[in-house]
Amino acid sequence: MLRNRRPKGIHGPTRTSPDSATVGGLSPSLRVLLTLAAATVALAGVYFIREVFGPVALAIVIVVICEPLRRPLDRRGWPRWAITTAVIALSYLILVAMGALLWLAGTQFARLITDLVSEGGLNRAAAQLVSTLQSLGLDAEASDAAASVLDPETLLGLVRSVGGTVLSVATALFFVCAYIIFMAADAARYRQAPALFAATKGATIERIVRLNSGIRRYYVVNATFGAIVAIIDGLALWWMGIPVPIVWAILAFVTNFIPNIGFILGLVPPAILAFVVGDWPLLLGVIAVYCVVNVVLQVLVQPKFVSDAVDLSLTLSFLSVVFWTFIIGPLGAILSIPLTLLVRTLVLEGDPSTTWLRWLSGDRTAIPPEVGPSEERPDTRPRHRRSARGSATGDR
Repeated sequence: MLRNRRPKGIHGPTRTSPDSATVGGLSPSLRVLLTLAAATVALAGVYFIREVFGPVALAIVIVVICEPLRRPLDRRGWPRWAITTAVIALSYLILVAMGALLWLAGTQFARLITDLVSEGGLNRAAAQLVSTLQSLGLDAEASDAAASVLDPETLLGLVRSVGGTVLSVATALFFVCAYIIFMAADAARYRQAPALFAATKGATIERIVRLNSGIRRYYVVNATFGAIVAIIDGLALWWMGIPVPIVWAILAFVTNFIPNIGFILGLVPPAILAFVVGDWPLLLGVIAVYCVVNVVLQVLVQPKFVSDAVDLSLTLSFLSVVFWTFIIGPLGAILSIPLTLLVRTLVLEGDPSTTWLRWLSGDRTAIPPEVGPSEERPDTRPRHRRSARGSATGDR
């Protein structure tokens, strides 16, 4: 009878917490440190090859967006080479449209700044801004810092930097055109993977398909809402008499792909120009129009369409913009969401132990498995006391 008795206070087998268990002989803290070290080395490598990594990532995104064109053409019996050619042509059409918009916006912006400098409008606006800030009680340093934004030399330097940026973007687009050819050809071959490896790699293929569909929906929805916002903002700026409204409409379209801070980036330049040409009332009018249009469409309506595709928390979305811009340059701001989704798919998905990390990142599908019948929570009512009394009575 003594062998069947349990020590006092023990009502079941002792379980080790998964968080404190060692995996492969490594403690959780050591695993975290090794993971961070490996991630640092990998990101440092991406940083040093950012001039190659950025165009490759852009080419992959464009091919992913254009890949659904294969389905209707395949149903109509087109040969594989013709379908691949159509995908490449559609990808090039997107690149040409992007390049044309950047070229138009860059040339119009450079012409505008040159005209404002030659007419002296910037100097008058800077002097007026300084006097207004000083009348509000700001010191000379704050006034000079605010006026430096409208300094002609500063803006001319910005124009020269924009010219250099356009040249670098054109060079990157050239390499993107070359990458698209090879990636579109390989995409036709990769479509056979589900039929060949569904039994052994079905879960991995499913995650890749889900990632591609999320990226595709994210950019399609952002492009649609970006075009709507750009048209409304451009027409409003044209009605208010802001110079070159097409430049600011293009800027509003491009910055719509930058989550969280894109609205501010698209607002600042036309707001400054409105102050230069029309003083404070026009500045406040531009801010009001942008706030109404962008808040209604980008904050209230657009997230309902992209939430299923992205599933990222607001904090992670903002940090991803800052992080990937630092890693691969300005292109990282536009590619931040797909790159973050790619990292989450490769590193976190497929590993049950990282479910809580996926949940922290905003993934609503990251739900811990339900507790099985054999693992139900034990009843905490003091039944053992009653049973002990009953056993004592029986012994008597």
